[in-house]
Amino acid sequence: MTQKVQKLFEQDDHVCLFITGLVDGEGIPSNQFVVVDHGQAALFDPGGDLTYTPLSIELSKHIPLKSLSFIFASHQDPDIITSLPRWLMHTDCKVVSSKLWSRFLPHLVSGFVSGKMNKSLDQRLIELPDKGGSIRLGENPIKAVPAHFLHSVGNFHFYDPLSKILFSGDVGAAVTPGDDHIPVASFAEHLPRMEGFHRRYMASNRACRIWVERVRALDVEMLIPQHGKPFIGREMVNQFLNWFEQLECGIDLM
Repeated sequence: MTQKVQKLFEQDDHVCLFITGLVDGEGIPSNQFVVVDHGQAALFDPGGDLTYTPLSIELSKHIPLKSLSFIFASHQDPDIITSLPRWLMHTDCKVVSSKLWSRFLPHLVSGFVSGKMNKSLDQRLIELPDKGGSIRLGENPIKAVPAHFLHSVGNFHFYDPLSKILFSGDVGAAVTPGDDHIPVASFAEHLPRMEGFHRRYMASNRACRIWVERVRALDVEMLIPQHGKPFIGREMVNQFLNWFEQLECGIDLM
């Protein structure tokens, strides 16, 4: 699999990195997104054991791992956050996730890890309320955008206002192994790679429409899903939003 690290945005002391191609074989390929602002770093949806070693090695080429201040988890799935014990052990990061999953995350973390450096897991958790909120990274905010019932009942996407990039978790996900680093060039050609997944894993058209309304209010120039190709540019992002807004899915199809 082709592994790529791309710098999607850089302005003064603010950098956004897009990492692909870390998982090969039976595991589902996944993308990671990193924002660094004034020396503080945040990692979004770091993945599981398959991802941890290659991701930590790749990340260390670009930032000191000790500068990792936050891990943002969009939801609770294995390919999202099961590497949590290792990140807690090897960095001082805090974990940002929905309050719905805060009682479940301790199942991933042994007492040894959660007690490391005299900091229990609850001291390192930032629980997001359903309405979302902002987390300060360096000198700028990262916004937690509610995406409930879009693959998970407690789900958030994360928006960087400076770069205007939305890390959209499983919304926009597609199967494009080996080409995840290449932006979508033709929406019509890309659609068959993501349509079936979205019809099955998204709860309903109402949830889709509410999310699209929120996203349109954010001024998004890049939409980066956790799987598959990114949507780069307002025109491509709008094509996706227009399609997703009309999508019949989940309980609409029962």
